[in-house]
Amino acid sequence: MAFPLELTDLAAGLGRRRSRQVHVGKVAVGGGAPISVQSMTITKTADVNGTLQQIAELATTGCDIVRVAVPDTDDAAALPAIAAKSTIPVVADIHFQWKYAMQALEAGCAEVRINPGNIKYHDRVKLIAREAQARGVPIRVGVNAGSLQKEILARHGGPTAPALVESALFEVGILEEVGFGDIKISVKHQNPAVMIQAYRLLAARCDYPLHLGVTEAGTPRDGIVKSAVGIGALLAEGIGDTIRVSLTAPPIEEVKAGNAILGALGLRPKKLDLVACPSCGRAEVDVFALANAVERRMDEIDMPMRVAVMGCIVNGPGEAREADVGVASGKGKGQIFRRGEVVRTVVEEEIVDALLAEARQLADELKADGAAPGRPQVVPG
Repeated sequence: MAFPLELTDLAAGLGRRRSRQVHVGKVAVGGGAPISVQSMTITKTADVNGTLQQIAELATTGCDIVRVAVPDTDDAAALPAIAAKSTIPVVADIHFQWKYAMQALEAGCAEVRINPGNIKYHDRVKLIAREAQARGVPIRVGVNAGSLQKEILARHGGPTAPALVESALFEVGILEEVGFGDIKISVKHQNPAVMIQAYRLLAARCDYPLHLGVTEAGTPRDGIVKSAVGIGALLAEGIGDTIRVSLTAPPIEEVKAGNAILGALGLRPKKLDLVACPSCGRAEVDVFALANAVERRMDEIDMPMRVAVMGCIVNGPGEAREADVGVASGKGKGQIFRRGEVVRTVVEEEIVDALLAEARQLADELKADGAAPGRPQVVPG
């Protein structure tokens, strides 16, 4: 059944596709809920303590939902302890073995993820859906370019965007046959352009919440760029309800990148919004050194804040004036701004300390007043 791609304005300022809402444990997904960030553990799930330790690290970094792999019986047996002790909702990642999905539901997992390309028996999929419905647990139908059904690949000539969407909606149809509707969908591809096209097609054909990601994106150097392009483009169009940045790296790096993407779009507060010029022949201070030093030391400030580090007088005063604190530099000196006003001028060697001092003072004032930091930002509508 087709649904129109309807948009509604939300507090974030972005037009958002209207989707139904599911609850992954305590985290709402879709229906106007904030975009959540997900990752996946790389420990052996059977190692309960190691897995829980990694989940705790991910949660501290800003992960909202975590997925664990369940490739064998030992992993399935570990799920009750992990689901009970995890501080964030746990999703069981199931391939091939439908019985593991049933065990995950019995274990108290907040969601199960299944792939339509590798669970062969539709009656087993329906059995999973009935059990999930009885327990109030959502199912993510996860389609990847590398695991599509042979007949769909043959019909489309490869893992094209329409092929991904056909596969996902076919599997969703099986769940719908038993009246199950707490569904999330992902249609991931390693090519951001194909991934974007697939999610656009899918968004126009259903109202289920969508899990965004560029699958097998690679190492952080290229993978973050691919993910920012694919995920960011769709979020800017109002498409997407939860995200995972898939990197060949420790999962904490995925969470950091996911939060950075949301922060860049104004969809999640950032502790530091650093505005820094790329430098050019007009600069008369070492902009690179100043910006890097400020970025390192802003962890000393326990409140979100926009800081501008500018190297010349062309754009410098304007950007510094619009930031919470900022510097506009020239000839080895810098004018320090706080909330739009010049407070002092210091030599280059004192710029970083001066900015941090003003940031601390502003943070203390804001906390005392109960006011929010940051200047309004224009985000795509």
